[in-house]
Amino acid sequence: MTQLVALAAVALLGGVAALGGAAAFGAFDDGGTTTVVETQGASAAPAVSRSGGLTINEIYRRSAPGVVQINTRSQAPASDAFGQFGEIPQQALGSGFVIDREGHIVTNFHVIDGADQIDVSFSNQDTLKATVVGSDPSTDLAVLKVDAGSRALTPLRLGDSDRVQVGDEVVAIGNPFGLERTATAGIVSALQRAVTAPNGFSIDHVIQTDAPINQGNSGGPLLNSAGEVIGVNSQIETRSGGNVGIGFAVPSNTVQSVVAQLLRSGRVDRAYLGIYTRPVSADLARLFRLPVDAGLLVESVAPKSAAAEAGLHGGNDQVIVSGESYRLGGDLLVAADGRRVAGVEELRDILAGHKPGDTIDLEVYRDGAKRTVTVELGRQPSSPRG
Repeated sequence: MTQLVALAAVALLGGVAALGGAAAFGAFDDGGTTTVVETQGASAAPAVSRSGGLTINEIYRRSAPGVVQINTRSQAPASDAFGQFGEIPQQALGSGFVIDREGHIVTNFHVIDGADQIDVSFSNQDTLKATVVGSDPSTDLAVLKVDAGSRALTPLRLGDSDRVQVGDEVVAIGNPFGLERTATAGIVSALQRAVTAPNGFSIDHVIQTDAPINQGNSGGPLLNSAGEVIGVNSQIETRSGGNVGIGFAVPSNTVQSVVAQLLRSGRVDRAYLGIYTRPVSADLARLFRLPVDAGLLVESVAPKSAAAEAGLHGGNDQVIVSGESYRLGGDLLVAADGRRVAGVEELRDILAGHKPGDTIDLEVYRDGAKRTVTVELGRQPSSPRG
């Protein structure tokens, strides 16, 4: 079975002595055995970049000092053979990178989630305690702060992820299995992917890459041929728990927006509508004579949500078309905030441009007639289940 796997390596430290060095973080979350083979990092890279930008070695030399290793400690609940409950020390490892000379570091939310202690290790072997400035489970991002002199910090520059194209050469730098500041290279293999965030919401516009990334790479940068960060490595798709050449990075434009809000207020407030929708397929529209401009089928409406307060209707009639199950009888969403919507991602993009309390107009078909529904947007809950 293919699964999406977050890339923080975890080791339970209770009951069994933890191994030192990289092997301490070699166990996959599913308890399988991992063989760690040390290989040459940037020195094994080709000397010339085919894209005409910086070589992999140049990218590594410039960027690696700004990449950090993040170690967290927490207490995991557990019970012994006699049913006595207690806590086992748990240690996790991930990556991150410096974004300014004030000591702010970007990483993944799942790297630091539940941590009681966070230590950040730099390329000069200094290890500093970090505090959490803010985190956003909906994009799997977090910002940390360390107390370090500005001369000791090497900030990495964020690039424009909207300019990324399939085939662009990229370099990932991180700490897979605790092997500090390892560089791997590949290309952007796809764009506009959607992956599931730790809280169950969707992260849109995600970059897919075949640059090998593994557990411990979480939170590390994906860099373009100019040495700019275009994404934060967050997940891999795998059947074995290891890398198979399909990794996902949260795009830098998302990172820039989220980090700005976390630095300002420590959190991200998102507008929330509260509907579950499906695109209207051509077969569905033809069989049930739906309007040709119908974009999204409103299948259900979350109780007490903004959509429910505005009177939007979900469906009640279950049908199966071409092997897909749909719930008909609800509203058909055509446009939002004056913009046509044909896909779920388009609706989420429109909502992303608003904040809780904003009012938008929705154009919907109900009982064959088009009407406008005005909605005062709510605040996104902690999970899709409310």
